[in-house]
Amino acid sequence: MPKKTLEELKRIREEAKKGLFLREGDFKAKVIVHMGTCGIAAGARQIMSTLLDELEKKGIRDVMLTTSGCAGLCSREPMVTIEIKDQAPIKYVDLTPEKIRSIFNEHILGGRIIKEYALAIGSERVG
Repeated sequence: MPKKTLEELKRIREEAKKGLFLREGDFKAKVIVHMGTCGIAAGARQIMSTLLDELEKKGIRDVMLTTSGCAGLCSREPMVTIEIKDQAPIKYVDLTPEKIRSIFNEHILGGRIIKEYALAIGSERVG
């Protein structure tokens, strides 16, 4: 893989900042992509890219997309936590771009938890 120039890295950073929507205001949902080294190695960047693409394609501005470090479940990465107002957070594990698209459409936009991809609701395990 060729090395990126400083200008290319700055451009990539600015593009990513546009997609994060971390601004003042109310959000209906917060999506946390766990991006510790284990998550990145397992594909968390691809999950983040897929989410950014979905937000941009659909023009969604009331979903906050952010990152965190390792959640302590390295063997279940890539992983996201979905927080929707007045609901317990949901932790989804073993993600792929196809799974995160389903989660985005069904859970974030539609309000329906996809239990087969979820590890935990709040502090309770799903299965």
